[in-house]
Amino acid sequence: MGICKWLMDERIICYYQPIYDFTTKSVQKYEALVRMIDEQGDLILPGDFLFIAKKTKLYQQITKEVVKHACATFRHQEHSFSINLSATDLLDPITVQEIIKNIVITGTASRVIFEILESEGIENYAEVALFIAQVKSLGAKIAIDDFGTGYSNFENILKLNVDFIKIDGSLIKNITTNPKHAIIVETIVEFAKKIGAKTIAEFVADGATFDEVARIGIDYAQGYFIGKPELI
Repeated sequence: MGICKWLMDERIICYYQPIYDFTTKSVQKYEALVRMIDEQGDLILPGDFLFIAKKTKLYQQITKEVVKHACATFRHQEHSFSINLSATDLLDPITVQEIIKNIVITGTASRVIFEILESEGIENYAEVALFIAQVKSLGAKIAIDDFGTGYSNFENILKLNVDFIKIDGSLIKNITTNPKHAIIVETIVEFAKKIGAKTIAEFVADGATFDEVARIGIDYAQGYFIGKPELI
């Protein structure tokens, strides 16, 4: 797989998945999701190249391309948009500098949300906190992604002063059939409300899940029931 060549040929693109706002009953945000186009014009999903990119030290270059594409796409739009960042991104000064440069130049700092994986990078607290302070001073917001699975530390959420908590899809997709999952989600929602953070449910794939998410009081919903990732 010629990831390096695809980067040089500018074959990285972004698809955008809508995020539904229960308060306004409309789509107010989109998540940028990276894709690649091969030489035959076929779409390559991130599961088929991001692991290789990390092994070949091309991951940061992909992040820079995603940031550039997303900022350019939403430069003249009113919607907010989110971009996923890894610990590798946050610990690389050049990548951080490029991120900040893009959101400033395009005037999108007040509408961008940076999603940080809860399972990755938060242990590097000082570096993560520094990045958060930098971008929030410009108006950006922070989301913790995949929260509620594996090792979830509520204390870290308090320290990092996040704006959004994205509840892991493995909890959401079973929320109507697994009472224990529903209890965990309700606990996360209650916690988020007490600290002033908004909640986003991932993997909302059908009407029953959508209705249950709304009943529990989650602020936003994302998943195929709302809309699939698409070009904008």
